[in-house]
Amino acid sequence: MRQRFCAVVLAFAPGLCWAEAGLLSATTSDPRAFGYLIGDVVSRSVSVHIPEGLVLDERSLPQPGARGKALELRSVARRSGAESGGQRLDLTLEYQVMLSPPQTRTLELPTVTLRFDGQPRAQTMRIEAWPVTVSPLTPVEVSPRRGLGELQPDTPPPLIDTTHARYRLIAYGAVILLLLAYLAQVYIGLPWWQRAHRPFTLAWRSMRDLRPDSSDLQWREAFQRLHEALNRTAGEVVFEHGIDRLVDAQPHFRPLRDDLTTFFQQSRREFFADGDSAGHDRAWLIEFSRRCSDAERGAA
Repeated sequence: MRQRFCAVVLAFAPGLCWAEAGLLSATTSDPRAFGYLIGDVVSRSVSVHIPEGLVLDERSLPQPGARGKALELRSVARRSGAESGGQRLDLTLEYQVMLSPPQTRTLELPTVTLRFDGQPRAQTMRIEAWPVTVSPLTPVEVSPRRGLGELQPDTPPPLIDTTHARYRLIAYGAVILLLLAYLAQVYIGLPWWQRAHRPFTLAWRSMRDLRPDSSDLQWREAFQRLHEALNRTAGEVVFEHGIDRLVDAQPHFRPLRDDLTTFFQQSRREFFADGDSAGHDRAWLIEFSRRCSDAERGAA
């Protein structure tokens, strides 16, 4: 009994290996199943994947020329070519309707059985029959068989590989984001940064919290910040005799020309006079800083 079991396993082992190596398979493109009259030609396409090691038995191909049938096979067109894992065989079978029934009749495109010889064993491929309806001259109710109703299912659309299209969209999106970031930097970020770091704007921010009773050191630092703002605005060190050149180059400071003269007089008294600097109009200095900041902002 054990020897017989081993023989059975060895007999089926080649078939198991073949199932892993490749399978014989077929797909069909069937014609519509209704609307035919006598003399119409019905075409059916069969595509067979033949794995390596198998060869078609030519005698199993259907032969045209048979007479006396309701559907006569008129021609068999074949085309073969190599593909991954074997060969591909394309068959086109053309049948002609040779019957004019008194009422609607359902005929069958005959079953086709293809035989293949080779290793690991001979195999057969069965192409099932397909119904077609032949109509008479007068309309009658059609058989409700599958494929013959009034409403037919839509043919599924062919699948299209969208991988490359998705990659292109991702690349386009990345480029658009980079461009938007650049535009935001140029038209929003840089102007905002420049406005926030204008010379008199920075000086005004540092002075607006000063009080008339602040220390002399704080007020001297305020004078220094205003001098730095003037120098940065003019692009050079500005002295009292250069006020006219400054207002000619920066017309938005022209209404402040007298205030600029007063500022330089107070600055000279702050840094070079021997007396007490507490007599400075400190409230005026804070207001002067604010007006310079407003003039600078109005020119931007």
